Amino acid sequence: MAPTDQNSITPAIDVRDLHKYFGENEVLTGINCHVDDGEVVCVIGPSGSGKSTLLRCVNLLEQPTSGQIFVEGDEITDPDVDVDAIRSRIGMVFQQFNLFPHLTVMRNLTIAQQRVKGRGKDESVEIARKNLEKVGLAEREDAYPAHLSGGQQQRIAIARALSMDPDMMLFDEPTSALDPELVGDVLGVMKDLANEGMTMMVVTHEMGFAREVGDSLVFMDGGVIVERGNPREVLQNPQEERTQLFLSKVL
Repeated sequence: MAPTDQNSITPAIDVRDLHKYFGENEVLTGINCHVDDGEVVCVIGPSGSGKSTLLRCVNLLEQPTSGQIFVEGDEITDPDVDVDAIRSRIGMVFQQFNLFPHLTVMRNLTIAQQRVKGRGKDESVEIARKNLEKVGLAEREDAYPAHLSGGQQQRIAIARALSMDPDMMLFDEPTSALDPELVGDVLGVMKDLANEGMTMMVVTHEMGFAREVGDSLVFMDGGVIVERGNPREVLQNPQEERTQLFLSKVL
């Protein structure tokens, strides 16, 4: 994960000199990174390091103060671009599940397909069922979110994102709101996606997942990328003192 060479294959996500201020507080300071097609990039770091802000800037849930972000070669930060068209290629899963509480699981998975993708009921239901099966919850299509565990709700949120046929997935600490015994099922679904070749950018505190599934590990602190490299190498032998200090407290 490094600044993109002009002659290289177009990356899935390409971030160039990204800055983000909240008021006078600069939370991202000149970020340069890219995620290749089919790559799983895990982003770790202390609270307030800018991890989630970086992720949210990729699909413009946060508006960058300056810099450029390209998604599959198209600049999503271009003022004249069709942001929704680019956003449609990106699935996102949040810490909180953001399911519609008054709708069944099936309706949660079909409503955006029908309203945004223009799919008919039969097609959207077929796609939803395929993705519910993928996350191991085919039998819960008539349930309401309140009747599901947190882990089940998060897997439903993943299935909902997949039902929109994204080219890539962004995960913003998807297990941080879950009880420890529910984490494994969600990580298992994410591991399956990675094995299928899904491009993924994952903000996480699950170091085991990063070590096992990640192709690249990024450590952020103070709005900058402090260190990046092979997950096993960074976790076992971090080169930067700040990375060493952080990992000594979490591993």
